[in-house]
Amino acid sequence: MLQSILSALAKPFVWLGGVFSRLGLILKIVIGTILIILVPLYGYFLWSTQVWHNFNPDYADAYEVATKTSGDVPEPSGGIVSDDPAKTGTQDKSDATEACRRSMIVDAASGLVNFNVNDNAWISSMLLYKLGLFGIPWDATPFFDNKAVFQRGIHQAVQRTAVELVDSLGRVRGTSEADKDLQTARSDLQYNEYYWYWSFSPFGPKTPSPAVYRTARKNLQKFNDRLESCEALFDARADNLLAFLDRIAKDIGGTSAVLRERSENYSSGWFDTRADDRFWFAYGQLYAYYGILTAARADFEDVIKQRRLEAIWDELEDQLRASLNITPFVISNGAEAGWFMPSHLATLGFYILRVRSNLVEIRTILDR
Repeated sequence: MLQSILSALAKPFVWLGGVFSRLGLILKIVIGTILIILVPLYGYFLWSTQVWHNFNPDYADAYEVATKTSGDVPEPSGGIVSDDPAKTGTQDKSDATEACRRSMIVDAASGLVNFNVNDNAWISSMLLYKLGLFGIPWDATPFFDNKAVFQRGIHQAVQRTAVELVDSLGRVRGTSEADKDLQTARSDLQYNEYYWYWSFSPFGPKTPSPAVYRTARKNLQKFNDRLESCEALFDARADNLLAFLDRIAKDIGGTSAVLRERSENYSSGWFDTRADDRFWFAYGQLYAYYGILTAARADFEDVIKQRRLEAIWDELEDQLRASLNITPFVISNGAEAGWFMPSHLATLGFYILRVRSNLVEIRTILDR
């Protein structure tokens, strides 16, 4: 029995070997060269798409246990500007240097970029990913695209955070000049996610996407280094936190609508080949926002204590962490009332709505 199975599996390769042996020398060299190039490339592509390096649902613990006591922060020489009147004022240079600290939000965003493009290969701009399966985009197949859409979900959350850092958090009351390092980082993070070394639309050579994102990470780190030495500003006021949470709520609210639309109209269970794209993109967003919002608790510690938001913020973090436990081997988009095929989109969408509800509640308290 086993010998018959092995013989059946070997037949295609025996046939191909026979065809190859009858080819001329030039064709053998051409085909052999192509195989020598493609086999390692596809091996690396397979490895890159299936192995997720340093994936850790508890990565946000590093920001939760970070030092949150900033001492007396000077306003305007640098550092994190607080709503607490006791933490503003002028000090001598030595005191200011001790008072200023890094932004955990910026560290979280930088860490997520590092996870996407240094710890892992950025899948969306890889040549074999762009070529697809015989010209069919990998996103339109059930193969090799889960990690790519997961990375893009993370990246969208980082993009949103970078916009808020430039527009409000990285300047005092929105009236001072935007920080140049943050501006450069925001611009780099908006770079096309699919660029390889060459593009046909627009035509010409390009800088690969991951190289640009690495530059964005360096500029985020430069800002935080300057913030730590009191040469930059982070405006940790209640209205800035309110606006930041409002943007996040809208971002994940849009994703929730996408999940609902797919769940309601394409409930094909395990046979919905696009359900995995929707699921892993949303999962990537939640993965990123878990770290970013945990970090925000450190940066806005005074606001959270003054408005007594500790309990609801604990619930927010718990909901985000619980959503990351949903890691099925195969994504199923079954009917919500079905008894055989689960509905992973509906389950993840439930957690997104819970997180959004927490964000809206915090926003309401801050707006009083």
